[in-house]
Amino acid sequence: MTATPMSPILNPEAEFAYGAGLINPVKAANPGLVYDINEADYIKFLCGEGYTDKELRILTEDHSSCSGRANKKAVYELNLPTFALSVNGLDYSRAYRRTVTNVGSATSTYKAKVIAPSLFNIQVKPSTLSFTSIGQKKSFYVIIEGTINVPIISATLILDDGKHQVRSPIVAYKAPNN
Repeated sequence: MTATPMSPILNPEAEFAYGAGLINPVKAANPGLVYDINEADYIKFLCGEGYTDKELRILTEDHSSCSGRANKKAVYELNLPTFALSVNGLDYSRAYRRTVTNVGSATSTYKAKVIAPSLFNIQVKPSTLSFTSIGQKKSFYVIIEGTINVPIISATLILDDGKHQVRSPIVAYKAPNN
């Protein structure tokens, strides 16, 4: 099954749409790396989005509270394999911290590769992640900088160990008021 190409000319919402590529169930069963996330991460995110304790408890069905968790940057701290940035103005800069867990080969080294248009300056630090065991976690930063003079721009981060290619979309878009 082939899907619509990710092209803003053919599909202006391509960066946010599912179906941009082939589905390969065999590779999905052995991803190499995963971005772990837990309930506490989601609670912190919802508090950062302004949820009240009452609203939060409806979702969690427990006694969760936003006390001390309200952090407007929580959306950027959610350990997701995607990177999205709403830009107010022309110039932008944002650093994202991500943590991946090795679920592939016990010993593996992943090298970061970024495919991006010239409007994006994207750095991955460190650019190489070396694992010595299954279940080992490694953190890295993705720093996105540039000038946006189009409504939306996208790129791809690939973490590659020669066997697995872990792909993450990167998108910057002008905030609706611009």
